[in-house]
Amino acid sequence: MRPRKALTIGIDIDGTVTDPGSIVPLMNEAFGKNLSYADCTDYNLASVYNISDEQFLSWLDEYGSRLYREAPVHGNADEILRCWHREGQHRLVYISAREEKHLNVTLEWFKRNRIPYHEIDLIGSHDKLQAAQKWRVDLFLEDRLENALQLSAELQIPVFLFDTPYNQGALPPLVRRIYSWQEVHEAIHAFR
Repeated sequence: MRPRKALTIGIDIDGTVTDPGSIVPLMNEAFGKNLSYADCTDYNLASVYNISDEQFLSWLDEYGSRLYREAPVHGNADEILRCWHREGQHRLVYISAREEKHLNVTLEWFKRNRIPYHEIDLIGSHDKLQAAQKWRVDLFLEDRLENALQLSAELQIPVFLFDTPYNQGALPPLVRRIYSWQEVHEAIHAFR
């Protein structure tokens, strides 16, 4: 039997490793709304909350650390990631739009939730193409549709897109909609 190939997996953090609905209660609190996660049908939360992009960025600047500190783990992501790391199956490279100033709170969250990593790259932008190239990822786990489409088209790699209300739409062959971390685990096991 041929040995399985170890993969370098690019992994988004927010909405992928963290619960995608975790931002909603904080935004409701700040903007006096009562929206549900299901109401968030646009990735641009400024549009969903009927605020300006500047207001959203100001909110994120003020509340980002709290959001990143308090966000719950998405499903059993922690268990799956520990399994991959423990068995030495994959290189885990987290590539996030978070800004570098949030590195300490990010590292604390990973430590508290016992989530393993090889690299954490906070790029401060949604354009993850250069970082994915730099780390030579074999596949990517993502929740943002635009990222999934760009990464699959430009790098010709598979992208597993976690299903959310804000990422609906047609998908090309290299992008697969995923509904749970267990499904990701099984799909990646089959991929190797």
